[in-house]
Amino acid sequence: MKPASTKKNESLISGSIISHMIRLSIPASMGMVFNTLYNLTDIWFAGYISDDALAGLSIAGSVFFLLLSIGIGIQAGASAMIAPGAGRGETHEVKDWVNNVSGLAIGFSVLSFLLGMLAARPLVVLLGAEAHIEPLAMEYLWVTLAGSIGFTLSFGAAGALMALGDTKSNRNALAIGFFANFALNPLFTFGLGLGVTGIALATVVIKLATAFYLLRVLALRLNIKLRPAFDWHRWQILLAQVLPASFNMLTIILGSFITVALIGQFGSEHVAGYTIGLRLEQVLLLPALGLNSAVMAIAGQNMGAGQNLRVAQTFQKSLLIGLAMALVSMPIMYFLSPFMMGLFSTNEAIKNTGVTYLRIDALAFYAYVVLFQSVAVLQAMQKPMFPLYLGIARQLVIPASINYVLIVVWDYPMVSMFYTIVIVVILSAVLAYFYTAREIGRLVQSTLTSKTHRV
Repeated sequence: MKPASTKKNESLISGSIISHMIRLSIPASMGMVFNTLYNLTDIWFAGYISDDALAGLSIAGSVFFLLLSIGIGIQAGASAMIAPGAGRGETHEVKDWVNNVSGLAIGFSVLSFLLGMLAARPLVVLLGAEAHIEPLAMEYLWVTLAGSIGFTLSFGAAGALMALGDTKSNRNALAIGFFANFALNPLFTFGLGLGVTGIALATVVIKLATAFYLLRVLALRLNIKLRPAFDWHRWQILLAQVLPASFNMLTIILGSFITVALIGQFGSEHVAGYTIGLRLEQVLLLPALGLNSAVMAIAGQNMGAGQNLRVAQTFQKSLLIGLAMALVSMPIMYFLSPFMMGLFSTNEAIKNTGVTYLRIDALAFYAYVVLFQSVAVLQAMQKPMFPLYLGIARQLVIPASINYVLIVVWDYPMVSMFYTIVIVVILSAVLAYFYTAREIGRLVQSTLTSKTHRV
């Protein structure tokens, strides 16, 4: 099998950019759908065990998001470093980065387990686990932390394959994992009587199998034997991409905690309504997130090949495709929100809160798309710090301070928080767009200057 970077039909440095976006984004979006369904399956089976098990799994899941943020950072870092080499056709460089991504993933899994040993229980208690809930939450966390190597390796392999223009393999793995979860959850949980441990064990087994499958696909595509590498110099370069992306994800998680805490001032029913509305919005944003993966791979390969004009075209065309997505999703959020909320609850307070949130936040839908694509291009250009700074301001500092004043100090109604979210997202998208356009402009100008000097 030839190395993936030499396969003409899979090269992202030539041909229609829009065709490449469609080819890559559809499988990526489908994979995210299966991943969402996978998480819902775990919640569903936990509910069959007991209400306490459901509460314990929910709290444990919030803590486990910290590990997932590391995995997402590894995926982004792998894609950012591997795509340029793939674009230049430098197979040896790609192999070296893949091995070091594998080594870094193993290192992070060990670090995650050690930190989990120290911090997991205090975090569970901090999130409100009562005395009878805490053991169930920890039961889930001990197993998943022990098997964290499957999570980190699968994220790293998925990022590497994405950089090579392959989003189908990860989609296949996530789809198979979803169906396998339906078989293993009842087997481990009820058949073997393992309870919450069974749910965690099923996830660990599936993630280890996913990592093995994706690494095997990667090895076959590159025609190599994978050997985790521990080159500190390359690790430093990788960490410069991984850590900002991970911290950016952490700001999203922490910002969500703050928002829920403030909405909680108005009652648990409003928290439930907001949470359901947020999940529905996230489902509608999945195609835009799939496009995000495609843009990062296309821009990264063309960066490596020195085709900076195609990087600019990738950004512009992603915004046009994103606009089409927004024109479809915004009416759905506004007009179908009562129906969608009714599928989850008949409680009027819950439904009204969710509908209100969806209708107001529909105004910011395209702004989210612009943010996603701007971040994707900047990560492909190996400029991850601006998205991190913007994330800290957008997710934490600005909304937390403004909403605290509005809700706690001035006693404004809850709906004012939703308008704050919309305004902050739109302003952030405008800032991200102009910053990204400026960086791309500098890139294109350097190319033109270089050509002029050669002439």
